[in-house]
Amino acid sequence: MTESTRARIQSVALELFTEQGYEKTSLREVAERLGVTKAALYYHFKSKDEIVSSLVEDRLTSFDELIKTAEDLPADAESRRLILTRYADAFFDSDQPSVMRFFEQNQTVVKSLAVGKEMRDRLIRIAQLIARPDTSPEGQLRAALAIFAVHSSYFAIRAPEITNDERRRLALTVAFELLDRIGQA
Repeated sequence: MTESTRARIQSVALELFTEQGYEKTSLREVAERLGVTKAALYYHFKSKDEIVSSLVEDRLTSFDELIKTAEDLPADAESRRLILTRYADAFFDSDQPSVMRFFEQNQTVVKSLAVGKEMRDRLIRIAQLIARPDTSPEGQLRAALAIFAVHSSYFAIRAPEITNDERRRLALTVAFELLDRIGQA
């Protein structure tokens, strides 16, 4: 399967899942929007679950790379900011916001798939690495909320004129306020 075909299918399916909802979208509709036969779509993905799993698996690879980098960094404030900045860079430089909107709107679907649990586990691991060496509940919560600040910038900021760069800057500003409190009493 060529990466461009796979990416086109993922993009169109994601668009339809977000517009109509996962349950209300059929593979036939995905094929029609792509301008291909249902058989051609089945060649690449056998089900809607496979499409969603492929979207999550792409993120897992990105998360694994970030986790490896984070594990090699010292457990300090500068590394916290670097890890979260790299996370934000990956988030804003891809279709990740569309994927996050899909996940928000279709939580039961994602929870039912094994890759959904893997994604949550990776996000928890990233939060743990950001919080190091603070293992307190407050430190863990601040780290998780810092990650959520990046995600929620698409849901919480209701300003259509704002650019992705501005949204990223605002998200990191708020996230850094949380990170800078990690390890403080």
